[in-house]
Amino acid sequence: MYTSHEDIGYDFEDGPKDKKTLKPHPNIDGGWAWMMVLSSFFVHILIMGSQMALGVLNVEWLEEFHQSRGLTAWVSSLSMGITLIVGPFIGLFINTCGCRQTAIIGGLVNSLGWVLSAYAANVHYLFITFGVAAGLGSGMAYLPAVVMVGRYFQKRRALAQGLSTTGTGFGTFLMTVLLKYLCAEYGWRNAMLIQGAVSLNLCVCGALMRPLSPGKTPNDPGEKDLRVLPAHSTESVKSNGQHGRTEEKDGGPGNEETLCDLQAQDCPDQAGHMKNMCALRILKTVSWLTMRVRKGFEDWYSGYFGTASLFTNRMFVAFIFWALFAYSSFVIPFIHLPEIVNLYNLSEQNDVFPLTSIIAIVHIFGKVILGVIADLPCISVWNVFLLANFTLVLSIFILPLMHTYAGLAVICALIGFSSGYFSLMPVVTEDLVGIEHLANAYGIIICANGISALLGPPFAGWIYDITQKYDFSFYICGLLYMIGILFLLIQPCIRIIEQSRRKYMDGAHV
Repeated sequence: MYTSHEDIGYDFEDGPKDKKTLKPHPNIDGGWAWMMVLSSFFVHILIMGSQMALGVLNVEWLEEFHQSRGLTAWVSSLSMGITLIVGPFIGLFINTCGCRQTAIIGGLVNSLGWVLSAYAANVHYLFITFGVAAGLGSGMAYLPAVVMVGRYFQKRRALAQGLSTTGTGFGTFLMTVLLKYLCAEYGWRNAMLIQGAVSLNLCVCGALMRPLSPGKTPNDPGEKDLRVLPAHSTESVKSNGQHGRTEEKDGGPGNEETLCDLQAQDCPDQAGHMKNMCALRILKTVSWLTMRVRKGFEDWYSGYFGTASLFTNRMFVAFIFWALFAYSSFVIPFIHLPEIVNLYNLSEQNDVFPLTSIIAIVHIFGKVILGVIADLPCISVWNVFLLANFTLVLSIFILPLMHTYAGLAVICALIGFSSGYFSLMPVVTEDLVGIEHLANAYGIIICANGISALLGPPFAGWIYDITQKYDFSFYICGLLYMIGILFLLIQPCIRIIEQSRRKYMDGAHV
């Protein structure tokens, strides 16, 4: 698992009788917690916003490579799908390296994927460079951004997640305008090069993901004493073992390096001894890394496949089925709407104010408003979540019936607002599995969403290639979405029936 006592916002502290007591962490719900929201906000802009604006590039790829709509849509869907599908496996990196390092590496891989895609000779090349490479990098930066907000907030967690995930809406609006401008001025290849440079800002966002540190604050006199105590004193090292363990957790075996350097200074004439100490330091570093990787893998494996497996929770399993069907209904409009407005001869109106931008802007307000409503004490988060889902699936059914810009704009606004329930997904997931399983559980949910995003756009393109219409793809995806919602509604009914049956059987035995 990637949660611990410090992850959920508490430190252990010695009480007057040397008993361990819990106290709230000073950065929980304040202080650096808001920097986590800011970091996550920009991650959503750079990752989810860019992916939701891929409809602009999809049109360029259709004109450049002259492939079918179904095949070309695989590029965008691979990037979106892999970003979410790798969620559970990114947990292994988080357990081993931490959220900060995982996000920084993800930013580098994502940027590399954009840059390599600029040199694509065909669609199949884009499958690897943009779909797989950029998608993997996005996944490595996205999950830590979501998890860190959950770790830093206890009160108003729904509002914090809502504020951070509004970056998707801002990003979709900004990236749509940016990519359109770049493609018009420099061509789509140079546009992808520039976007690759912009994506390097994910590394900055990752650097802000400071882990919640247990123990004493930096201003503690005890910690000041630790800095001035001689490292080569055996008694000093022993008396400050807790501090050494904290440093080992955050930055590696730094104490061994200090000991090696000091001993080398004390014996400048003993070159052989210094070489032996440096070799010992290297061995200790390798041993420490090996133990850390093994510990991370064991925690990751036990979280997903251990005896306390999340899949024994039937309501959570139903939630997974919902996620498998839900996300494609939201993704398909972003990928295919630019092509749909061309088919309806609405390009001039759409160029003035793109329909995807309408979804993005209203999506921002939807996330914040739904997050605020869900935090009200008299409102059930589940009721808000389900009502938003029903509104979204209704909008998906109505969308093919609209053939005017005004009608499409209204439906896109409904899609944008109701899809604001995404900010409630971490909260709903926590209600189902508890905070200690949130990271693993949310990784599974976004993995299911990734499968939905992976298959949805190519399916819609394939339906168009057969029928020369996008209408049937919306109807089929809406129907599957409704089935997913029914999975969520059936499980509580089954639980109530089982409880009633159990009470009846207990009463019969009495």
